[in-house]
Amino acid sequence: MSSNLHPMLNVAIKAARAAGAIINRAALDVESVRIAQKQINDFVTEVDHASEQAVIETLLTAYPDHGILAEESGRKHGAKDAPFVWIIDPLDGTTNFIHGFPVYCVSIALAVKGRVEQAVVYDPTRNDLFTATRGRGAYLNERRIRVSKRTELKDCLVSTGFPFRPGDDLKSYLAMLGDVMQRTAALRRPGAAALDLAYVAAGFADGFFESGLAIWDMAAGSLLVAEAGGLVGNFTGEADFLEHRECLAGNPRIYGQLVAILAKYSKFAAAGDKAALHATTAPTTKGSGGADGPDAPH
Repeated sequence: MSSNLHPMLNVAIKAARAAGAIINRAALDVESVRIAQKQINDFVTEVDHASEQAVIETLLTAYPDHGILAEESGRKHGAKDAPFVWIIDPLDGTTNFIHGFPVYCVSIALAVKGRVEQAVVYDPTRNDLFTATRGRGAYLNERRIRVSKRTELKDCLVSTGFPFRPGDDLKSYLAMLGDVMQRTAALRRPGAAALDLAYVAAGFADGFFESGLAIWDMAAGSLLVAEAGGLVGNFTGEADFLEHRECLAGNPRIYGQLVAILAKYSKFAAAGDKAALHATTAPTTKGSGGADGPDAPH
């Protein structure tokens, strides 16, 4: 830990590394890890719980009067109605972890009166530590990072996430995916949103979009992007987005181009845009045969 860092960020780094050590030990024998299912395709492991407990204990030992908002335990721990709230995803990319696919991370953010001020995203597989303090820039392993300089979407690598929960609008998502895919150099789906945002901040990816996200998926990564010179918001470009369950990030030029494509898919799109989208994604009417279309429920 560095004496030049904000003291609260130093504590968050200590917490993230403690969680990372638990995750790395478990990854040596991932087949023995106990797994539960929160809902269809939404998993939680004993490693998520142990990692979260390590983070919370580290943070509350240093700051017992702070609040906690964590993926697995919610607001059970910490002070209630505190102006300082730690937002924690102890293992973002659980499905990857379960399969031994080495793309997952620990995400910790500190919100002060609702605004994210400190951020840590730690990738224990690669020992990559992404950090940011509002107004002080973003860093990867203590080296300053910046978003990419690409200006044309056709040259860009963009990351995303796929819908996986029951009730997700797969048809709309596939239309959105097609809109973006044909306009970019490549699309990727790594499977850990916090790390996706960190990679945008570092310039490894030029943009990122995903819907269905929770605040703990986005809080730390959003500050990394902003402090690296990027823009982050919902699909319509609205910056106050952490409760909106959708996220778009990129360097400023690419962000604007992605908003132009994705805005109509947002829950917050204007009524006219939504009507136009519905018309383009509506099922085509079959002839008298009466067979179900590809979008028929099953």
